[in-house]
Amino acid sequence: MTDYATIGRKKLLEIDGEAGVRVEETLNTICPDLARYLIEYSFGEIYAREILDNRTKEQAVVAALTAMGTAAPQLKVHIHAALHVGCTPEEIREIISQVKLLMSLSIGGGGLSVLTLILTLIVLVTGNK
Repeated sequence: MTDYATIGRKKLLEIDGEAGVRVEETLNTICPDLARYLIEYSFGEIYAREILDNRTKEQAVVAALTAMGTAAPQLKVHIHAALHVGCTPEEIREIISQVKLLMSLSIGGGGLSVLTLILTLIVLVTGNK
């Protein structure tokens, strides 16, 4: 049987260093089930996959959390982890900049498509261009 707890703790230490150990200790005092889930599933099964290297995994997580816009505590943890696995501050800054640019274009694009729809309806109803 696979020991996901051992695999997860090793991966957590590899990615987050001592900060990861502190996260597990803190979660164990608050909600041991959540700590177990984090270690065994998140790190023991998902993060332990070898398809992507740790740098790429953390870059993806930083991008996703940046796009969410509501996960500042998690983003802080994962920026630290990205630095720990070898990402440079410049790379992280660029990831955040790229995501923010795409998010602002997407959000603004929604307004433009609504405007286009309304103007098209006005033309159809009134015949005025």
